[in-house]
Amino acid sequence: MTDVVDSDELLRRMQRARACARQEERTWRTRSEQLRSTDPDAARDAAVRTVAYETVITVLEEILTPGRHPERR
Repeated sequence: MTDVVDSDELLRRMQRARACARQEERTWRTRSEQLRSTDPDAARDAAVRTVAYETVITVLEEILTPGRHPERR
């Protein structure tokens, strides 16, 4: 069974998700930089994960603050 949530709760959940994605993006970026010289394959994997989290952040920011972000191409 799914819970019904109001718009304020939905907003809080999306803000928490954005904060979590920002933390994960920083973690994977740091890991990629640390592994670059010792393990290029793992560094590449971490870089891909960094890009994935950047994308999630971009989407959540556009949902939470529409129109405030320049369009990327």
